[in-house]
Amino acid sequence: MTNSRYTVADVMTTTVVTVTPDAGFKEIVAAMERWRVTAVPVIEGEGKVVGVISQADLLFKEEFHQHQTGMIEQMRRLGDTAKAGSTHARDLMTFPAITVHADATLPQAARLMAGRRVKRLPVVDDSGVLKGVVSRADLLKIFLRSDDELASEVRREVVDRLFPVSHRNVRVDVADGVVTLSGAVRDSSLIPVAERLTHSVEGVVDVNCALTAPTSEN
Repeated sequence: MTNSRYTVADVMTTTVVTVTPDAGFKEIVAAMERWRVTAVPVIEGEGKVVGVISQADLLFKEEFHQHQTGMIEQMRRLGDTAKAGSTHARDLMTFPAITVHADATLPQAARLMAGRRVKRLPVVDDSGVLKGVVSRADLLKIFLRSDDELASEVRREVVDRLFPVSHRNVRVDVADGVVTLSGAVRDSSLIPVAERLTHSVEGVVDVNCALTAPTSEN
């Protein structure tokens, strides 16, 4: 059984703002401001992702200017101090980059973002070459809805409306975004409709339809 109908390839942005390792601090800031992004992949050669620069990486420079006194004590990590004194992408970037493949499911990408606390993921092929970017906004609002919320919407928008007479006989169970419909309904022709409509509810990963209906008598 497929765990998701959609993959990162279905939602990613293929036109991506990037910088090279030689890009200067102001060039990076200008690119983020112009394109209104909070992070940019750093690429070299024919598009291989070697790192990512986020606004957080750049803020160490601002801290350096604002708090030069006691700077070393405030920045306890050597990497932070180095970033504050850096002027080029190769020294400012976070590496290795946290990336995802285009064939990853949307729930997989969403959980990776949540676990690593990043807002955007470069999408790469098996060679590490950039193919796109997928953002947290593309994923989290849809696929991190709670199972209880999904169950309530499926019952309200699908079961109650489609089966006004036999809706009390239908059970809706949701586990990790996978909805299971079970029970007996009066009209067998509506069972595939119920499955299709449940698939269309935002945040549903997959549907197991175990609804039954009486067979027609000859």
